[in-house]
Amino acid sequence: MSGPALLAVAHGSSHPAAAAAVTALAAQVVRLAPVIDIRLAFVQHAEPSVADGLAAAGRDVVVIPLLLSTGYHLSTDIAKAASDAGLPPSRIAGPLGPDPLLVTAIVARLAEAGVPAGTPIVLAAAGSSDPAAAAEVSRQAEWLADSLSVPVLAAFAAAGGPTPAQAVAELRSRTAGPVAVASYLLAPGQFHDRLAQSGADWVTAPLGANPAVAGLVIDRYRATTRSS
Repeated sequence: MSGPALLAVAHGSSHPAAAAAVTALAAQVVRLAPVIDIRLAFVQHAEPSVADGLAAAGRDVVVIPLLLSTGYHLSTDIAKAASDAGLPPSRIAGPLGPDPLLVTAIVARLAEAGVPAGTPIVLAAAGSSDPAAAAEVSRQAEWLADSLSVPVLAAFAAAGGPTPAQAVAELRSRTAGPVAVASYLLAPGQFHDRLAQSGADWVTAPLGANPAVAGLVIDRYRATTRSS
């Protein structure tokens, strides 16, 4: 292996399929870039912790948060663990989103779900109390709308609004037709489970190990390595 280790830090979940989805994403990174030494850690609900992951990786490591938006876990949890380990801030990447590669991944998930072209879409994120996170999701929704030439509304399953159900209802009233929910989540869990209650005609799978997501992780790693 060459270069620093890549410590990919996921949110973590008690959902049994969540860790498997993150592991599959790491495996996809290895398939695309076998020279990268990728390791996993979790902010909560799973092991190893961020602190343990940093200790095992050693001092030559780059942290890539597997988080689609900014927020407390990135600015506080991950930042504190890295600081405690003596890792400079320049070795910590920002969130994965918004990014054009995520448009590619979302479009692929919509196709896999059988969503017809021209269907209005709700881009459903977990949500955060950080206003910057909501702005990032809205920007991703705008890029998706531009790419597909359809109405796209951002929605939030946990914090903030509108909820996915509210956004689905708004688009349905606007267009008098079917509506799809595009999951803007990396892994299964309680937030993704809530999307099934949104009233949408289709709900996509989490982004997971889509090759475009893996490519984005690699891009973030290379950019952070160059700048640190």
